[in-house]
Amino acid sequence: MDRTDATEDSGSDSPPAPPALGIGMIGYAFMGAAHSQGWRTVSRVFDLPLRPVLAAIAGRDPLAVRAAARRHGWAAAETDWRALIARDDVHLVDICAPGDLHAEIAVAALAAGKHVLCEKPLANTVAEAEAMCAAAARARREGRIAMVGFNYRRVPAVAHARRLIAEGRLGALRHLRFTYLQDWLVDPGAPLTWRLQREHAGSGALGDLGAHIVDLAQYLSGERLTGVSALAETFVTERPLLAAATGGGRGIPSGGLGPVTVDDAALFNGRLASGALASFEATRMASGRKNALRFEINGERGSLAFDLERLNELSFHDHTEPAASSGFRRILVTEADHPYLQAWWPPGHALGYEHTFTHQARDLIEAIARGTAPEPGFEDGLQVQRVLAAVEESARGNAVYIPVPQG
Repeated sequence: MDRTDATEDSGSDSPPAPPALGIGMIGYAFMGAAHSQGWRTVSRVFDLPLRPVLAAIAGRDPLAVRAAARRHGWAAAETDWRALIARDDVHLVDICAPGDLHAEIAVAALAAGKHVLCEKPLANTVAEAEAMCAAAARARREGRIAMVGFNYRRVPAVAHARRLIAEGRLGALRHLRFTYLQDWLVDPGAPLTWRLQREHAGSGALGDLGAHIVDLAQYLSGERLTGVSALAETFVTERPLLAAATGGGRGIPSGGLGPVTVDDAALFNGRLASGALASFEATRMASGRKNALRFEINGERGSLAFDLERLNELSFHDHTEPAASSGFRRILVTEADHPYLQAWWPPGHALGYEHTFTHQARDLIEAIARGTAPEPGFEDGLQVQRVLAAVEESARGNAVYIPVPQG
């Protein structure tokens, strides 16, 4: 049983605590808070071979990073990520910084003998992602693990969908549809943040949201995309500049305008290696949609559909059943034999977004303890980066073929 008992036996017969795995995290905003929740919770839910210890958190603003350390339970705070990597009590570096820092930090951390978890997208360019993969391959030969954080793989209903597809319940795949819709940039008065600047974010909705659905399409299908045809658009080309950021990192409007250098929305079609068709839509301009990640996958024997806003449910249609009684049925993914659910609550007691980071932490810790390659590894992140680059190239006017690496 994976569930950790709520009571602790302090007697002499208590089993020894697992070896400590010191975690150092770089970044303390939205993703930093989500990752902190995962690291804080995972050993209280799952029986683990290693015990994560929140050793240190790093950020450039001294007041803000110390406040984040207190709030989220980190033992120490650093204002230089290099100092965090150099700490002897840090064994794993968790990168939640903006995309333009991913490659430099990851390569340095791996060279220093640390395991690495890096938020998606893996990098801002294919060249950076390739350098990260090369560093990960060198580190792997020395027993170090590198994983990219595509947390939506860890939604139990999504993992169950992958299981059903792998078992052949849909038969040969025909058509996949993925959308990820948000609305936080609909207001033209929304300020210019790093996520709207190519030099920091790499791309806009494409990398922020599209990376997730590209990864899910390849994860669920077990195939790679081999070509894309795309459109992209920036609807609001200038936004209010922020003055010097406050401790919370939000800053205040300065009165001027600055250029938006990334996309607001991207639409693209693709083809999987098997010939199945796929369509994708990623936008931060969908009024009324807060975090609407949805997919439908159609195969010769059936279909699956999922909506993140109902993340404990999976819709399944078995096309082999008689037409008179067949149709989509709702699977409530809360049973103990569903992915990850053996450690949580009784059937029907739903989980939420934050649990995906707990599951991510569990999977990474177990991979480190076993010495096995994690999923998704940096190679998976590189493949997504290649697709994102192909989408941008196609949006400039050309359909793009994506070579599938051999071996």
